[in-house]
Amino acid sequence: MYEKQSNIKQDFLYPISPYYGSPTNDTVIFNAKLQEFAQKIGFLANLHSSGKVPSEEAYCQVEYLWRELELTKGNVINDLQDQGDR
Repeated sequence: MYEKQSNIKQDFLYPISPYYGSPTNDTVIFNAKLQEFAQKIGFLANLHSSGKVPSEEAYCQVEYLWRELELTKGNVINDLQDQGDR
């Protein structure tokens, strides 16, 4: 019973949508990272709006998350280009 409630709570807090594009390993990974980025930004925006996180800290965290996403994107693009060269 507790495990079922935990799964419902987990699904509510961290929803994951299926990927509908061409299912290469890199694009699926990027999609997962993009969804994670969106969830974290949503939580951060809510914490900032409620006054629990100051503006400067929120900005720094958004910038950090964005750079992480850009690195992931760069890795995916490089991997896809490498696959195209083969």
